[in-house]
Amino acid sequence: MVPPKTGLFRRLKVYMTSMGCLIVLCQGIAQVAVEGTIITTTNAPLRAVEIIALPGSQTTQSRRDGTYRLVLPESGTYQLLFLLDGYETVAVEREITAATTLDVTLEKLEVDLSEIVVEAKTEGAFGLRRLRNVEGTSIYAGKKSEVILLDRLTFNVATNNPRQIYAQIAGLNIQETNDAGLQLNIGGRGLDPNRSANFNTRQNGYDISADVLGYPESYYSPPAEALREIQVLRGAASLQYGTQFGGLVNFRFHRPEPNRKLAWTSRQTVGSNNLFTSFNSLSGTVGDFSYYTYYHYKTGDGFRPNSGFDAHNAFAHLGYRLSEKTKLSGEFTYLRYLAQQPGGLTDAQFYADPTQSNRTRNWFQVDWRLWQAQLEHEFSPQTRLSWQFFGLDAERNAVGFRTNRVSQVDDPSAPRDLLLGTFRNWGSEARLLHRYRLRGEDAIALVGAKFYRSRNRAVQGAGTAAADADFTLANDRFPAFPAQSSFVFPNQNLALFGEHIFYLNERLSITPGIRYEYLRTESSGTFRAIDFDLAGNPIRDETFADDRTFERNRVLLGAGVSYRPKPTLEGYANVSQNYRSVTFNDIRTVNPSFQIDPNITDENGFTADLGVRGRTGKWRFDLSGFSLLYNDRLGEVLRAQTRVNADGTTVETGRIIRFRGNIGQALIYGFEGLLDWSILTASEDRPRRLNAFVNLALTGSEYLESEIAGVAGNRVEFIPLVNLKTGVTFGWRDLLGSMQFTYLGEQFTDASNAPQDRNDNQSGIVGTIPGYAVADVSLSYKWRFLKLEAGVNNLFDRSYFTRRATGYPGPGILPSLPRTGYAGLVLNF
Repeated sequence: MVPPKTGLFRRLKVYMTSMGCLIVLCQGIAQVAVEGTIITTTNAPLRAVEIIALPGSQTTQSRRDGTYRLVLPESGTYQLLFLLDGYETVAVEREITAATTLDVTLEKLEVDLSEIVVEAKTEGAFGLRRLRNVEGTSIYAGKKSEVILLDRLTFNVATNNPRQIYAQIAGLNIQETNDAGLQLNIGGRGLDPNRSANFNTRQNGYDISADVLGYPESYYSPPAEALREIQVLRGAASLQYGTQFGGLVNFRFHRPEPNRKLAWTSRQTVGSNNLFTSFNSLSGTVGDFSYYTYYHYKTGDGFRPNSGFDAHNAFAHLGYRLSEKTKLSGEFTYLRYLAQQPGGLTDAQFYADPTQSNRTRNWFQVDWRLWQAQLEHEFSPQTRLSWQFFGLDAERNAVGFRTNRVSQVDDPSAPRDLLLGTFRNWGSEARLLHRYRLRGEDAIALVGAKFYRSRNRAVQGAGTAAADADFTLANDRFPAFPAQSSFVFPNQNLALFGEHIFYLNERLSITPGIRYEYLRTESSGTFRAIDFDLAGNPIRDETFADDRTFERNRVLLGAGVSYRPKPTLEGYANVSQNYRSVTFNDIRTVNPSFQIDPNITDENGFTADLGVRGRTGKWRFDLSGFSLLYNDRLGEVLRAQTRVNADGTTVETGRIIRFRGNIGQALIYGFEGLLDWSILTASEDRPRRLNAFVNLALTGSEYLESEIAGVAGNRVEFIPLVNLKTGVTFGWRDLLGSMQFTYLGEQFTDASNAPQDRNDNQSGIVGTIPGYAVADVSLSYKWRFLKLEAGVNNLFDRSYFTRRATGYPGPGILPSLPRTGYAGLVLNF
């Protein structure tokens, strides 16, 4: 459907069209260029070498024959950096006043150098960097951003251990509910971590969640072995990547080897609870054709009974350079995994034995197929275009015994609750970035558009009474099953966005932005209501149609400011409006321990950051304050369950359940700080390294107002007051290691701020998540093309949990892993 031609829409269309034409027609003045050839010590040309000019944000890459050309905005003194994985970084400072030729020779990092010396030569003292003002066709100036450099970390790669991977990202709250790393559950600043649904999750720049609008949950998380970096961008990301409060998490895969026809990596790992993972990748470049592909297998028994899993993941990236200015690429991802779910526990069960399970018939299955095609074109050194098409064809199925009496023993003859979900969506996103000069200063403009359409289906009903992973619908065999529904969710979204960097002088820049959203979300289907008397006989059996259509037009504004008194120090500030639509898929899922307000509506608000970051000597730091204001915040409270009788009257069932709806207005605020100290820096004469870091978030929150009694003045859920991660990384020659300590304070799980009852032996869904502390140790040793990896997670074997699930894979407490170990062998050819 075409969006309504409102006056606002027409004005925005004219604005975006005019801005796009303007930035293409603007021509730079007083520009100079530096060009040359990049070769190896054996005179072989090097392609894909990244050339960065400092100060500023000009970048380019060398061509197939090793030549490059970099256009600079004006005459001056620049530091030119030449970077390529596997080669020493070269930095050249040169005064450039006219067209300049600069040839560079890069020296290959010899394999007999120690591991930590190689890291030193590739500027690997820190495992984190920030995004530059401009990367590709995206603008990041004035935003709080972090980039995790996975090749610089020593951690449990085999299980995607998020506690170690995201250790230096301030303020993240992580749910640890499985020992395989099959799903990522992160939140921050009061956002529910469940399946990272409050972040826009992408890989290589395109969406990977089930449905960005109607069901933004991520059942798929790329394996850490395949990643070179993870980009994390906070709330101001809403202007370029969507309307969500959380920001962006973008997984960047390893790139094809630019100067080899074939490179092979194989990693085999074993661990506790019969864990086995196998990762094998091939990569290379042949002429104008490049590729990167892998196959990943993971299996294990889990640390609780009834928690085995088996996962297969494959990926392929194919690229072809049509010309020096145009590149075409495509990607395909496949994931299939089957996991048995041991169910949740009550508080009493958890403290008696956190490894127990009384669910033997609960299963979960995912089939995920992602595809993407992208065209990148450089009209000129000042103007770049990227245009991508992407889509998802996926299924998510769950079957098992669920009840709000978590300690109740499963009746093996009873039907199971079955949830079937299919996700079909596709989209297209185009970005145009242009650099020019405005009043003698740099100026960078970005305009873009995104179209997204999905048609998803959710079916709930009776599953079989079998014990295996049977996802067959059995409503005909169990016609009185109380939870039956069938819905289709067609969604459509058109977004137009623009950002612009205005450099007021060489130190100060302002980046305003705007995003227009047209959203149409629909639900169409039926649900069945069956009521029983005290003897268990049905007294009402009705089927209701529930068809809804929501159309919204939203405009989001934001701005960022960056001030650089010197190249290694930056002050930044930003504010951005945010918006999150209610998800229909959650509304019509019948859950015995959970109820949703039928009048639930969207939430909106803003996020703001103010901070300073930089490097001085051996220190790197990022210190900031933030605030988030939510209007109509979606949350949960405890209340008596109700049902509507056939005569229209509403009565209480006598059960206390969680109730989800628009709780009220909430304010979240706090401090986030990261200090990283390079105590000892490696060199060829001194092959040793020692780093220490402290990552601290102090977060306060309050519900300012609410129509629900007893909520105003309460703390917001999923927010520990103290969130601390600290540790050291060390190295001696080819031995690298890390030790990490994590502490999170107590957090509430509902807006009622219900306390924990350790003697509760019924629900397991009510109460706080107590504070916990965990320690991890990881080691690696490299010898030529071999690397050995080993480590222990939860070193002191603490019993703790990070989630109270109201539905699958619970309900109830989901215990986190006890002490586990792993060992692996890596081969690189």
